[in-house]
Amino acid sequence: MSALRPVITIAALGTVLLLSGCAATGSDVGDIAGAGTPWPETTTFDYQLGGPYELGPGVGIVARDRTAPPAPDAYSICYVNAFQTQPGEAGSWPSSVLLTDDEGDLVHDPDWPDEVLLDTSTPDRRAAIVAVVAPWLRGCADDGFQAVEFDNLDSFTRSAEALSLEDNIDLARMLSDVAHDAGLAVGQKNTAEHAARLRADAGFDFAVTEECAAYEECPAYRDVYGDAVLDIEYTDELPRSFAQMCADADSPTLMILRDRDLHTPDSAEYVFEACPPRG
Repeated sequence: MSALRPVITIAALGTVLLLSGCAATGSDVGDIAGAGTPWPETTTFDYQLGGPYELGPGVGIVARDRTAPPAPDAYSICYVNAFQTQPGEAGSWPSSVLLTDDEGDLVHDPDWPDEVLLDTSTPDRRAAIVAVVAPWLRGCADDGFQAVEFDNLDSFTRSAEALSLEDNIDLARMLSDVAHDAGLAVGQKNTAEHAARLRADAGFDFAVTEECAAYEECPAYRDVYGDAVLDIEYTDELPRSFAQMCADADSPTLMILRDRDLHTPDSAEYVFEACPPRG
């Protein structure tokens, strides 16, 4: 799960839509992704990786972990950590796909030390990763999700050059093919500087971004995905007021403010605020 921002890149969120007036209007994701569910009319979205809860007013899109149920009344995006293990789950992966260093020690994400990088460096290892992740993707579709986001596309930046962008693009393409075949739209997450390559070569349909406004990277996503960008800003790293960020023409139309740990509303630390519709 991402929330801490990597040094080099940011994370991301979205799907293809058109804007009309003050609210987002639906466009047919199926035209691009092979998925049959159109993007809904909505004024905002929510990011619920910390646990599912009832949707607030105007929320028409929601991202939840693959182990959580989709929201019955919203366009639901299934979160999948496809390039690193989830915390505590390294033992459930084939040892051959866990990245090790020259001493044979597992390579961990420095910001998420419970997550081990997956070894995407060879065709055989990429195929073995797909063999694990593909059933998750089909399960997301069977459960009723309409889209999927793949986290940690930028794992190669934390690998001491053991992995490459090309390795991760190859795996992303394979996973996107599985997701599209299952009827899911596919979202890029992380790696703003490679958005054009990822869309063209890996077949992504939208972007899920974290802190693109704080780090002035939103145009990199919007240049590639247009208005198909969902952005999450966090309370602990706001360079200016959230209202000012919402009013910035470079910011995505669908942008929200969340607490860093993505608490549920029963926590005193829970924060959720959405940008008002632009008139």
